Amino acid sequence: MKNLSKLFKQNKQWAEKITNQQPDFFEESAKGQSPNYLWIGCSDSRVPPTQLTGLGPGDLFVHRNIANVISHSDVNSQSVIQYAVSVLKVEHVVICGHYGCGGVQAAYEDPDLGLIDNWLADIQDVYRKHKNEIGNIGSEEEKLNRFCELNVLAQVQNTCHSPFVQQAWEERQELTVHGLIYDLKTGLLNDLDIHITSPEEAEDL
Repeated sequence: MKNLSKLFKQNKQWAEKITNQQPDFFEESAKGQSPNYLWIGCSDSRVPPTQLTGLGPGDLFVHRNIANVISHSDVNSQSVIQYAVSVLKVEHVVICGHYGCGGVQAAYEDPDLGLIDNWLADIQDVYRKHKNEIGNIGSEEEKLNRFCELNVLAQVQNTCHSPFVQQAWEERQELTVHGLIYDLKTGLLNDLDIHITSPEEAEDL
């Protein structure tokens, strides 16, 4: 099939359903956005942030990439953080990884994948930092699960050290950076008990 007829059909059904429930929804939505959350997650098609949180259009400002990486050299992610924190004034930044992450697994197994190897380098740095801890865990699945959690921790740290997050805290803006992980096997979000509200807490992380 060369066209997108299925997507257009489903889009029309979706728009009609929302309009029936809330006739002025799209008119009001077109006036602007004021989400309370910035969601930074993995591009994996099985981890759709709006659906798994039960939120709707306008509730989440979203940035996704392979293995939910936040790098200080990545203009894309830093621009998203700047806009969400400095302009939209979100109160929560959520870093959400997931168990069974292909990007984390590739960083762990270290195959030669070409261009993406450059992207995985940051995740491999996380592995090198925690190699002893991961190595002392039992099964391969458990090792990878812990690696996924540690990657979330690392990306929370990187986010906390973003100049835009630091500036928000300096200006006493209410902002919390959270670390969560999603379980593909259960459909549930798991709280990693990472909730950072200040530069001091970020340093202690």
